[in-house]
Amino acid sequence: MAGLVVLRPGVDRTATGGLFDWTVGFLIARLTDRDAAAHLQEIVDNNLGSFRLDDLSPEAQREVVAHLREGLVAAGEQHLPETAQKSVVVAHLRELVAATHSLPVE
Repeated sequence: MAGLVVLRPGVDRTATGGLFDWTVGFLIARLTDRDAAAHLQEIVDNNLGSFRLDDLSPEAQREVVAHLREGLVAAGEQHLPETAQKSVVVAHLRELVAATHSLPVE
């Protein structure tokens, strides 16, 4: 099953279910906004397969975007399993980070 991260209407990225869960887990572990983290945990726990940034408060949105921009790719390079597809997977993470630059949140 694939997962969908919707950064804003018309700006979204899909990923395999495993990469989606890993990415959402990356955010859960770093968010200081516990309500936002609980919301993301519910998405993973219930296999909802979709995360909409605009479901979070503006402060949590800014925090999510900052974590994506500042650490997602490096974490993927360091922590994802060494497989023949790792470079493809990290490229997907780079695409998600690049998509955040079209957002008005800073």
